Amino acid sequence: MVQASAPGKVILLGEHAVVYGRPAIAVPVSQVRATATVEPLPPGSGLTLVALDLGRTARLGEAPLDDPLAAAAYHTLAHLDLAGLDGLVTVRSTIPIAGGMGSGAAVAAAIVRALVAFVGAELSPAEISSLVLEVEKLHHGTPSGIDNTVVVYEQPVYFLRQQPPQTFAVGAPLSLLIADSGIPSSTRQVVGGVRQRWQADPAHYEALFDQIGGLVEQARQAIEAGLVAALGALMDRNHALLQEMGVSTPELDGLVQAARQAGACGAKLSGAGGGGSVVALVQPERAAAVQAALEAVAARVIPTTVV
Repeated sequence: MVQASAPGKVILLGEHAVVYGRPAIAVPVSQVRATATVEPLPPGSGLTLVALDLGRTARLGEAPLDDPLAAAAYHTLAHLDLAGLDGLVTVRSTIPIAGGMGSGAAVAAAIVRALVAFVGAELSPAEISSLVLEVEKLHHGTPSGIDNTVVVYEQPVYFLRQQPPQTFAVGAPLSLLIADSGIPSSTRQVVGGVRQRWQADPAHYEALFDQIGGLVEQARQAIEAGLVAALGALMDRNHALLQEMGVSTPELDGLVQAARQAGACGAKLSGAGGGGSVVALVQPERAAAVQAALEAVAARVIPTTVV
């Protein structure tokens, strides 16, 4: 029996604009993880995948190619040039589903890693990330590539589409609180809506994307210099642009406002929007107060993540 896992993630700045060639910054959230366990079965049993949290089962050879659980296994076996495998893959996850925290990518990464270890093979992070991206296409249609990159490398990442991910130094610890709105977010639908509005008014949306890209560049400099307050202000400005883009909601705005009023350095939605999660940057001495304020209005708050 072998086991492998992958973390959740949050985007600090740059969502949506990253799909259109601008940079984004994302960080792993290791307190929540997806875990896959592979146990051997008798020859001829085939491969079965069970997602306990979803109440779903996929049997390779019977599941459709667009089933995300099966797709992770299909792509992995094909990459390893294996015709089949006899085993039971059991998946568990503590990452909020449809919460903008990379749940689908983490589950896929855990499955890929577990299957690779089970057969005694080795793949590079780039190879695993590429396999997870194929599964991400089923979830999101046109994924940016940021989720699979962050959950596989499990490091803060400066991401620009079609370029190798860049890790970078964090000048001072970043304390983050993540609040789940409890409203599922469909990345495919929200990203599709932005694309429709961009097609209808490309000049306006390109200007928004440019502004967000500029904030990301400033944020990287602030993170490397350890300027936490400056980073918080940049997150606030990013949220305002996402509001203008039409991807925030009253519930997300309420969480952002609650965090700021309780003393957060900055707060914004994280992920596609339309639901999902909010990330708040806090000074350690204000973390308890901000967490209490968020818990009063959020479905779930993930305790402080330190990057």
